[in-house]
Amino acid sequence: MAELSDRDLVQIWTAGVNAVDSAALVRGVIHRSGSSLTIAGESFDLSGIDRLLVLGGGKAGAGMAAGLEAALGPELVAEKVTGWLNVPADCVRTLQKIHLHAGRPAGLNEPTAEGVAGTTEILRLTASMTDRDVLIALLSGGGSALLPAPIDGLALADKQVLTQQLMQAGATIEQLNAIRSCLSRFKGGGWLRAIPAGRGIALIISDVRGDPLSVIASGPTMATQPDPIAAKQMLVDLLPATELRERIEQRLAALSASETTPAVLVPFRNVIIGNNRTAVDAAAQRASELGYRVVQQTCDEGGIAREVGQQFAEACLHWRAQLKPGERVCLISGGEPTVKLVPTDLPRKGGRNQELVLAAAMRLWQEPLDGIEFLSGGTDGEDGPTDAAGAFFDESIYREARKRGLNPQDYLAINNAYPFFAASHGLLKSGPTHTNVMDLRVALVTHSA
Repeated sequence: MAELSDRDLVQIWTAGVNAVDSAALVRGVIHRSGSSLTIAGESFDLSGIDRLLVLGGGKAGAGMAAGLEAALGPELVAEKVTGWLNVPADCVRTLQKIHLHAGRPAGLNEPTAEGVAGTTEILRLTASMTDRDVLIALLSGGGSALLPAPIDGLALADKQVLTQQLMQAGATIEQLNAIRSCLSRFKGGGWLRAIPAGRGIALIISDVRGDPLSVIASGPTMATQPDPIAAKQMLVDLLPATELRERIEQRLAALSASETTPAVLVPFRNVIIGNNRTAVDAAAQRASELGYRVVQQTCDEGGIAREVGQQFAEACLHWRAQLKPGERVCLISGGEPTVKLVPTDLPRKGGRNQELVLAAAMRLWQEPLDGIEFLSGGTDGEDGPTDAAGAFFDESIYREARKRGLNPQDYLAINNAYPFFAASHGLLKSGPTHTNVMDLRVALVTHSA
């Protein structure tokens, strides 16, 4: 993003992302004084602890693990820490004692065999806990795909196909996680139920609207039981009848009919240390510092990506009509809309942020664009199976697209935003940010006359 970094638009977006830097968020809640360790306000006596097991996963996992080691200090890490986190392949690096395992390739937000192997190791380490051990769970967005552990009788391939079908059907993250929780030994409180002794605390960076603990990374450390009956109904509502859906429905029916004995749970606490509001508020502060009046500041928004994009464009037009000469305003919103894929045999590529910006561009295609610029990007640096975080649009991109004969409607019709912005130089690329609190959108509207 070097060529864009000086622009106010990108500075504001970057300030939001930096505010949820995963290493800084973890360092901010961990303090040590002698033999006393405080984690998110909870005290631990190090003299009575044999091991600090640092386990978990997510897109922010590498940064969280690095922040934890820095906060504990090299001597304590060497003496007591054992760690394993599943992270995307492009986030893997060498830390002092915490192993970062490539749970999936970069840009592929789906469960993989490598993810299963890593989750199996996490469960093995968990099973070794004694009363003198403390589990520090590090969880963030993307944990659902990075921490797969299919139940007996369910192949990983089935889970991969099911996840793809649900995403293509426009399933919300809440629906995806509710179904996946029932099909996993780890999700839906499965990890918590697997802890035999000791105590634990989870530090969580939320990528879900409203920060529901049962949904973030599919709630592996929540004291809840999955609901197979509700999951079965979601499948029926979202997917057409197929052999795969029928087999999974039968497996869910068997789960709902089985007798389960509630596990005896160890003392455990879940703590949110960063979320979408954190990023939105920081972006708004930076906009104010740059001299913009922030007229919209919302977070945790859902909806359909192309509809949200059209609404964003309408808001820009509304404010431009209200401005007096010399006025500058900023609109900021965050959340995670969904993309509904249309049937097509044509190749396509993109993500929800790119689709959102393309829909906004289409709304503005016949309007004068002076004084309007906006972007939308994933705070994790990823947007669908692409190398971009999202996209931006302004008058220069409009001119480039027209020069190349590109029409946004043609690309939006088949969910093919990436080639449009690649050709018109409108892709927003940040690389991995080691955090994940959904998406962040910024628009600047000015009246220069």
